[in-house]
Amino acid sequence: MANPKIAIIISTTRAVRFGEKPANWIFEIASKRGDMDVEIVDLRDYPMPFFDEVATNAWAPTQNEIGQRWQKKVAEFDGYLFVCAEYNHGVPAVLKNALDYAYVEWNRKAAAFLGYGGVGGARAVESLRLVCVELQMAPTRTGVHIAGADFMAVWREGKPISELAYLKSTADAMLDELVWWTNALRAARART
Repeated sequence: MANPKIAIIISTTRAVRFGEKPANWIFEIASKRGDMDVEIVDLRDYPMPFFDEVATNAWAPTQNEIGQRWQKKVAEFDGYLFVCAEYNHGVPAVLKNALDYAYVEWNRKAAAFLGYGGVGGARAVESLRLVCVELQMAPTRTGVHIAGADFMAVWREGKPISELAYLKSTADAMLDELVWWTNALRAARART
């Protein structure tokens, strides 16, 4: 069986965003494993307006062309790794909007999380887990959190994330769980 396809989704679109740094770092780690195929998916490439459809695409086809293109992209993957900023204790609006533009494409697939911010994006990640459950995804237990002084050192001082050695073991554990759940769910989807 071919390796599962995993999307690494950057959750923000701001010009001065931090998300590319952890996305590239986790992409490099995941690419070297050999048990998954990964692709960085940038929400900047899908400038969807605020969700204004008749209903979710579970009930009515999406009319917005960018939304349709986003749904096709999401459907390509077997699992997802969300690189999530924390904005005011929650997920960035552009990520929540992107989640809302798809439904059936997310169903019965695994989701993992790499958070960053003051408390490592922990509050946003916990909120995101609940959204993922509603979208019928299976969130993994282990996540990576870049917090406090480490976040500031990477963001403001330019310290490479790879120098935060303790994050590598957590990243490996998260990716192990993501691959396991992705393969299990992919096999189950194939049987139904």
